[in-house]
Amino acid sequence: MRECVARGTNRLALRRAAVQPAQAVLDGHRGPVSAPRRIDALDQRIIEALQSNGRESFRAIAARVGVSEATVRARYARLCDDDILQVVAVTNPLGLGFEQALIGLKTAGSPQPVADVLASWPEADYVVVTAGQFDLVVEVVAADRRDLLHLTNRMRELEGVVSTETFLYLDLVKQLYDWGTRP
Repeated sequence: MRECVARGTNRLALRRAAVQPAQAVLDGHRGPVSAPRRIDALDQRIIEALQSNGRESFRAIAARVGVSEATVRARYARLCDDDILQVVAVTNPLGLGFEQALIGLKTAGSPQPVADVLASWPEADYVVVTAGQFDLVVEVVAADRRDLLHLTNRMRELEGVVSTETFLYLDLVKQLYDWGTRP
């Protein structure tokens, strides 16, 4: 009913990909995050309702925000198409037996080519270009420690990667996605 992304599943079964990762990089689309777009007050209220309860029906949201169900459905579809909104089941990978780590990478030159490659990897669920000690920060989910070692070795072999530092997750203490929207 409210499925923005309903295509292939990666091998870790934690998230779905809208397009094949290699094709995504070729298209210049690197994941569910895009440049900020202006949203209006109605979009904001719909997003906040779904952040509060991603399973709430369009009918209930429509009643709360004072518009028709069709309007909520159309706005929802546009927000998904514009890569602003994605409603998914959020899991704790550690609780499912996976290894999870944050990896800081230093690059020679622009970090963008390395970011593009890493964004195509199904194990990378978060890739950001940063300012500070690291040029890139990547969150990965691996089947086990051996798989995590394989991932970090693959990263080190990428052209442009100077060094990596891995921060292994020992416990997931807090994970929220209800920060609201910008006014």
